[in-house]
Amino acid sequence: MKEENKSSRRNFLEKVTAGSVGIALAGGFSEKLFAKANAHEQSVSPIIYSNEFASGKKFVPVMLTPYKQNGQIDFDGLSRLTDFYLAAGAKGFFANCLSGEMYSLTPEERLALTRHVAKRVNGAVSVVATGSFGDTLNDKAEFTKQIYHTGINAVILITGHFAKKEESDDALIANFDKFFTLTDNIPTGTYECPSPYKRIITPNVFKYLLDTNRLVYHKDTTIDFEKVKAKIDLAKNNRLEFYDACIANATNSLQAGAKGMSVICGNFYPEIISWICANATNPDKQDDVKFIQQQLTKTEDIISTNYSLSAKYFLQKRGVPIEISGRKANSPLTAEQRKTLDEVYKIFTGWCDRIGIKPTTI
Repeated sequence: MKEENKSSRRNFLEKVTAGSVGIALAGGFSEKLFAKANAHEQSVSPIIYSNEFASGKKFVPVMLTPYKQNGQIDFDGLSRLTDFYLAAGAKGFFANCLSGEMYSLTPEERLALTRHVAKRVNGAVSVVATGSFGDTLNDKAEFTKQIYHTGINAVILITGHFAKKEESDDALIANFDKFFTLTDNIPTGTYECPSPYKRIITPNVFKYLLDTNRLVYHKDTTIDFEKVKAKIDLAKNNRLEFYDACIANATNSLQAGAKGMSVICGNFYPEIISWICANATNPDKQDDVKFIQQQLTKTEDIISTNYSLSAKYFLQKRGVPIEISGRKANSPLTAEQRKTLDEVYKIFTGWCDRIGIKPTTI
């Protein structure tokens, strides 16, 4: 099952200054920091965020990419979307990812999009972005340096970019090892992305990566919780932060020690994912946690149909100014798909009522 189409981060990362290997905690968002709007973004006024979800685990959205009607990136829309995620409790961002159609962007667009998110957030929370693009390890290393210097905190490496499907773990480790020598101690993370193929990191490879002390983030798509837990256990006492991409595992992974969730349904109802991250280990909230977990699992296949157009339709319905368009060869949403998403929206508002939160508005 493909996690990005059907899925089965204030301590998020250490804040790292561009060009420095020094580590300092990147606490939760700071109203003072965020108020420093960048001049080119002043058409979208920054908003003030509450600290409702300041404690506990963390939700890190896999960011969508808004487009204008002419197909170009809508940077004003990207600012508003970033505001929306923050207002809903996001504790970090994964930009230039599969949900954001990274393979449909030019290298220049990947850099511009990532730079825009980093500037909009302005140090309030951490930002990571995919950087392992290129035909050779040298190409991947060069683009990794370029995207790191957009101001992000770590560069994400797609596991399927470092070995062919038929190649062994030894080959994968050898390629990671060479790549690390080429990238100046830049903080990195890993993502078991479904494309170009889904390369699950085995315990042996995961242990190697942890021992390099180069990783601060891992997005896991293993799905099988016992195997997920084995990796969470390996990551204990390491600076790497572990994020599960499978919503069906949310409660179990968070209770087992995962730092948070980075799931596609966070592009529909981010405040619900923020809530479950903050309350999964709260003994006073377990009845509601179990209910929400069941509901999220039940609706996942529905919202995954024709993703990411389904997410843009849902956000537009919620008042987020975003075009229902993309660059992937998706068929338009059918009337039946829209009707089903309308029904999920009603269900979502019921969840908010039950757990005592209000749907986020911007």
